[in-house]
Amino acid sequence: MPAHILVVEDEKHLGVGIKYNLEAEGYRVSLVEDGPTALRLIDASSASVDLVVLDLMLPGMSGYSVCEAIREQGSMIPVLMLSARTLAEDRTRGFDVGANQYMSKPFELDELLSRVKNLLQIAGFERNKPAPKKARTAVSEVQFGLLEVNFETHEVQAAGKPVRMTPKELRLLRYFVENPNRVISRNELLSEVWGMSGNLQTRAVDQFIARLRKIIEPDSTVPVHLLTIRDAGYRFVLEPNAGESGGHEKSGGH
Repeated sequence: MPAHILVVEDEKHLGVGIKYNLEAEGYRVSLVEDGPTALRLIDASSASVDLVVLDLMLPGMSGYSVCEAIREQGSMIPVLMLSARTLAEDRTRGFDVGANQYMSKPFELDELLSRVKNLLQIAGFERNKPAPKKARTAVSEVQFGLLEVNFETHEVQAAGKPVRMTPKELRLLRYFVENPNRVISRNELLSEVWGMSGNLQTRAVDQFIARLRKIIEPDSTVPVHLLTIRDAGYRFVLEPNAGESGGHEKSGGH
């Protein structure tokens, strides 16, 4: 089945032109003119969007907000952002909210098609491949610091108070809990947690790590559980203070 590309562009003539040329390359294309419609389509399990071509200046909800919402849902769909803005800070903000590539308008059609092809190749969609068998023991519950987590029921408490975590945040935390005390690269997280090619250039992993630290760390600015290992990745430490009563975990039947 051809890749499904979602084009979000409120300039009708431009959106129709992009759609026409992408379809001429053999892609399946959906065209919408605003952010909320785009997000509803991405949420629909039947849509199976493989790539988003996203205009920055949209009515009501900017491309920045759309891209941020996509990433907050835990989606790693490649996003190619289009904008008439050419300032460096606009480009930087686009990458900060999770865009994979940024193109300034007006652009050459051949470059757009090349970038689309490149992003789809890098993302390495392998939905039909069976998940690799894990040698590690699945953990159903964990308690450390002030946090209690039940991965089966998605119940999380910090200092006895309920905390909301998204399914992707829980999956990321679970992967760290099941792989304690070893350095885990961003590429491994992209592959094992998001099911994407480790070659995909994105800041989404770092954004999720930052959000996770705000939940699990006593002080997110001085992490003791989820450590950054420079130029290597991250290491999760269940019991940072040896000799003190630390966390415990329960294996699940998976």
